Amino acid sequence: MSITNTLGHTAARILSLPFDLAQVNYARAVRLGFIENSLLKSAQFARELSVMERLTLGPWARRV
Repeated sequence: MSITNTLGHTAARILSLPFDLAQVNYARAVRLGFIENSLLKSAQFARELSVMERLTLGPWARRV
């Protein structure tokens, strides 16, 4: 792997941290009872967060 690819992967991981933290905080809020425990709402949150990540990070966004 070249240095350019390595730097690109590292940058993408660093830039994706706020979105990972949002997922962790959502899960904690559900466990603490602040948000209703619902598979549908969880899936909707994950989809919306994924869209925000793709819009924000563009080519550095993760692909699932």
